[in-house]
Amino acid sequence: MAFDIETLGQALIDSGTATQEQINEAVQEATANGVPVEVVLAQKNIATAEQIHEAVSMAYGMPFVTLDYKHIPEDVLDLITPSSAELYRAIPFKREENGAVSVAMADLENLSAVDTIRYNLGVDVTPALTTDDQIEAVLEGYYRKKAESLDELINDLAALKPEELAEDENSAQAQSGPVVKLLELILVQAVKDGASDVHFEPFEDVFKIRYRVDGSLYELVPPPKSLAPALASRIKVMAGLKIAERRLPQDGRITARIAGRQIDLRVSTLPTMFGESVVVRILDREAVKLDLRNLGLEDDVREKLTEIILRPNGIVLVTGPTGCGKTTTLYACLARINDIESKVITTEDPVEYDVEGVVQVPINEAVGLTYARSLRSILRQDPDRIMVGEIRDLETTQIAIQASLTGHLVLSTLHTNDAPTTITRLIDMGTEPFLIGSTLQCVVAQRLIRKICPFCKEEYKPTPEELKRLDPQHPDAYGDVKFYRGTGCPHCNNSGYRGRTGIYEMLEINDELRDMINDRAPATALRDKGREHGMRSLREDGILKIKRGITTISEVCRSTIAHG
Repeated sequence: MAFDIETLGQALIDSGTATQEQINEAVQEATANGVPVEVVLAQKNIATAEQIHEAVSMAYGMPFVTLDYKHIPEDVLDLITPSSAELYRAIPFKREENGAVSVAMADLENLSAVDTIRYNLGVDVTPALTTDDQIEAVLEGYYRKKAESLDELINDLAALKPEELAEDENSAQAQSGPVVKLLELILVQAVKDGASDVHFEPFEDVFKIRYRVDGSLYELVPPPKSLAPALASRIKVMAGLKIAERRLPQDGRITARIAGRQIDLRVSTLPTMFGESVVVRILDREAVKLDLRNLGLEDDVREKLTEIILRPNGIVLVTGPTGCGKTTTLYACLARINDIESKVITTEDPVEYDVEGVVQVPINEAVGLTYARSLRSILRQDPDRIMVGEIRDLETTQIAIQASLTGHLVLSTLHTNDAPTTITRLIDMGTEPFLIGSTLQCVVAQRLIRKICPFCKEEYKPTPEELKRLDPQHPDAYGDVKFYRGTGCPHCNNSGYRGRTGIYEMLEINDELRDMINDRAPATALRDKGREHGMRSLREDGILKIKRGITTISEVCRSTIAHG
C-alpha cells in the first residue's frame, strides 16, 4: 500500500532506519517513475516492508504484529466471515477477556473498516498494523479454504423461512447478517471476475442479480425475492443515500478496498413497479491501466496521437457510443501529458478516476454547475491542458474552441458513430466550419471488442459467408490468414471470450481536410480524403486484430460497419 510520504519519511528517520538524504533521493526517484516511495526504498535495500510498517505503526501509536494463522485460535479467526476478511483485508488475531477484539490490517486507508467490524461484532475493536504479505498468507492459508461460494450462500438463504430474512428497508435491517454477508460476497466475486457493473433487479416473482463482464451480462442464481429491499437499503447506506426515499432516482458513490484493491463504486437507484433497481458500476483503478500502450492502439496510431496531445494547443476529440472506453482513452492521454510543468484540469460528470496531480471538477447540474459554466471558470485557473468529459451543446463547443484559440490543449468526447461524421455533427450543432478547421487536431473513433479466451482458443476455417460479411469487397483476400475462436471453458464462463481491447479510427486534420471542412464537405468526402492519407477505418483496424489472433470475425462485424 502507499503511505503518506511525509509521515513515512519522518517515521523511518526517527526509527534510525533511513537518513534524510536517502528519503529525499527515494522520493525523487519515486516521483519520476510514478511508483510508491516504499517500492523504491525496498529496491535500494534501505528499508524492508516490515521495517516500513513497524516505523509507521510507531508514528501512529499502533502496535505492529506478526501474523501466523496457525497460532491464532480458530474461534477468533471465525469472528469474521471469509468474505469480510477478503473484503476488508482485516484479520482478527486476539480476543480479550472482556470480549474486545484486536484486528490486523496492512492499510491505514482502510481504518474505516474497523468501524464496520466493530458494528457487526458488537464489541470494541482495536486496529494493529501488519504487512500485505502476512494478510495474504492468512487469507490464503485459512479463509480461502473455508470460503463459501456465492451460489452456496444464495441456496442457503433460499432455504430460510421468510421471517428469518431481512424484509424491512430501514437501516437496521440493512445491517443484518444475511444481507451484509451476501453483498460482501457479491462485490468480492464481481471484482475477482472483472465485472464492470452489478445489476440488482426486482421483478414481480423473482429478484435477479447480474454481472456485466466484457460487455455481456451473466445471471447469478436468483436470491430470495424478500432480500431485494434490504439489499437495496444496504447499498444506499454504504453510498450515503436517503434510505426512505424510494420514489426518486438517486446517485451515490462508495470508495472501498476490495480484495486488497482500491475500488470506486458508483451507485444508481431507479424506482420500478416492483421495487428499486440498483446498478453498481465498478471502477477498479488497478485493473484499468491508464497507459496508451495498453489500449489496443496500433503503433503508428499511438505514436501520432502521442505527438498530437503533446502539442501546446488544439482540440482532440474521442468519439463513440456509451460504454466504448472513451473516458479510459482520455485518461490514458492525460497520464501521458501530466507532468510537473503543466497544469491539467478536468471537468467530468462524474469524476471516474482520481488522477494524482490533476485538478478534477465534478459537474453538478442540480446547483447550476454545467460543463459550460465549469469550463469558463477553469479558463481563469491558468491551465495548460483541459479535459471536458463531454461536448453536449453549442455553448460548450464554443468555449472549448475559445480555449484552444487562446493557447490551451482541449481533450473531450462526443457521441458519433465514426471520425468523419464528428465534423458534420459539430457543424450541425451550429459551430462555424472555419473555427473547427483552425482548432481541431484529430478525431479518434473507437469501439471495444472482446478478446478470444487464451485457455480455449482454437484455429478454425471460416465459411465463405463469414468472409463476405467481414469484407464484402475482397472476401477472397484471406487465403493465408489463420482464424481463431474460443470454444468456451470455465475461465471465460463458456463464452469463448476473456477481456476486451479497443479498435480505433483516427482522422488527423491536415490542410486539405481543413479546406474541405471550410467548404462544408460531406462526411463521405472527408472519409475518402482521410483514407488517402492513411486513415484506417474501424473495420480495417478490427481486421488487423483478427489477423493477429486477438479477436473473431463475429466480434468485429458486430461492432463495425464495412465501408466501400
